[in-house]
Amino acid sequence: MKITFLGGGNMANALIGGLLDKGFAAADIAVVELGAEGRARLETAYGVRCLAEIDAAALACDVLVLAVKPQQMRAACAPLAAHLDRQLVVSIAAGLRLADLSRWLGGYRKLVRTMPNTPALIGAGVTGLCALDAVSVDERAAAERVLQAVGSTLWIDDEARMDAVTAVSGSGPAYVFLFIEALQQVALDLGFTPEQARQMAIGTTLGAAQLAARSEEPASVLRERVTSKGGTTEAALRAMAERGVKEGLIAGVHAAVERGRELGEQLGRD
Repeated sequence: MKITFLGGGNMANALIGGLLDKGFAAADIAVVELGAEGRARLETAYGVRCLAEIDAAALACDVLVLAVKPQQMRAACAPLAAHLDRQLVVSIAAGLRLADLSRWLGGYRKLVRTMPNTPALIGAGVTGLCALDAVSVDERAAAERVLQAVGSTLWIDDEARMDAVTAVSGSGPAYVFLFIEALQQVALDLGFTPEQARQMAIGTTLGAAQLAARSEEPASVLRERVTSKGGTTEAALRAMAERGVKEGLIAGVHAAVERGRELGEQLGRD
């Protein structure tokens, strides 16, 4: 399978590195990157073929990954519209709807929209995928192979739910980082050194996530097991409940969903 990336930013770097780790040949990967420094960096780091612009060589691929910023996507699609005939086009740009991408590509319909998250940078991402009906079973499998190079994947049948994917897993790392930030801050307030505060906050978060991942029981049951009646954890959770911590998180995710819909409308507007 030959893969061309349009754009060589952080997520493209993560995918290229992940693909090479999965056994893909560098000779089968090309990157179209405008910046000379970016091309040199990619060639040095991965040994892939880098091009300054879209040409016949760039389009001689099975999968074309659109990895430019959402605000730049319409202009980036313009040179492609008349030259696509069989390639599977995979977008990793947040917020851009399939109908808009298809329109910018001259009505092309072999399109998959994806939403990876930043843990993909270390191979621990979660990516939601949604495809147009012109995408075959084999092509869906090809899209999975690309995105599974940086973590796990899940298919979303209704594209309207992709805004929810963005809000839950796409933005989700920020919620976790906020929790770590708060835990570190209170550890500092309680007299621990920055190094100790970081170790406790990150180690606890990582360990709890691994425990939840390995357990077949829901997170609510695991939480209850840590919460002895009349104990310290119960006191902490009561104080958090009084301040609406859980409700605030849920409200925040709903706000992210709504903002995702608004951005999709704005980015796709003619």
